Amino acid sequence: MKVLIGLVWLMHWLPLPVLGRVGTGVGSLLFLVLRKRRHIALTNLRLCMPELSEAQRVVLARQHFQSYSRSVWERGILWWAPQARLRRLIKVEPGVPLAQIAARPTILLCPHFVSLDVAGVAVMLETSLCSIYVPQKNAVFDEVLRKGRSRFRPVQLFSRKEGVKPILRAMRDHLPYFMLPDMDFGDKDAEFVPFFGIPAATLTAPGRIAAATGAQVIPVVATFLPNYTGWKVTFYPAWENYPGDDMAESARRMNAFIEERVREAPAEYFWTHKRFKTRPPGEPSPYLKQ
Repeated sequence: MKVLIGLVWLMHWLPLPVLGRVGTGVGSLLFLVLRKRRHIALTNLRLCMPELSEAQRVVLARQHFQSYSRSVWERGILWWAPQARLRRLIKVEPGVPLAQIAARPTILLCPHFVSLDVAGVAVMLETSLCSIYVPQKNAVFDEVLRKGRSRFRPVQLFSRKEGVKPILRAMRDHLPYFMLPDMDFGDKDAEFVPFFGIPAATLTAPGRIAAATGAQVIPVVATFLPNYTGWKVTFYPAWENYPGDDMAESARRMNAFIEERVREAPAEYFWTHKRFKTRPPGEPSPYLKQ
């Protein structure tokens, strides 16, 4: 791991167009080698995009592996490049909403696109935040990741095991909560609501936390700019009348928003995650090989 991290550090000095193309090439190789992850991605795409032919889904899955690999290699820039370089490469539209964040408790809702760390950096260049952090199995990588995500300003990272109370305290101290809401964590504190028409165990935490704190929910999505020129981080308007009285409906609304963003950059969504792992009672896992 130390050798790999050293290589990522060396490569972060490369121009982004060179580094990005290296990542794309490695991703093409990984698509051939990582059969299990390829199966997960193709299963997700069959479920979510039945309108595509199988050949089109294979192309899209390969593009996803390329995008994911590229994001990993480019992470060295996020971890070690100076602020001036980051500000040149990250285009924020329309801008980090600092006045809105200062005005009231805020959830920055960031779906799992491969460049989500870029969204976190865009925020951290301007203000601190809090978030959930999953400790990495490798201690060396865990240390590098933690330092990389907190090198500009102090950041409060909480374990999922700590529950919601530390997050609520941090939000009361005017820290925005950078939330990654769209993974399958089981059926606890979740509702089965449609995601691309498929029932998906979806966390109700965004709605519950917003209701408990009076927080506004501001979605933020990070995607690649064309031709390996950098990244675009888009802050969307705060959701109105959210969450309402129905937590299942608030989860459905969130999934619908994410679907729209996925269709805008389909190769960059995290298709190698088992989004439909948890099933309603009696329904088999779609990831079982026939």
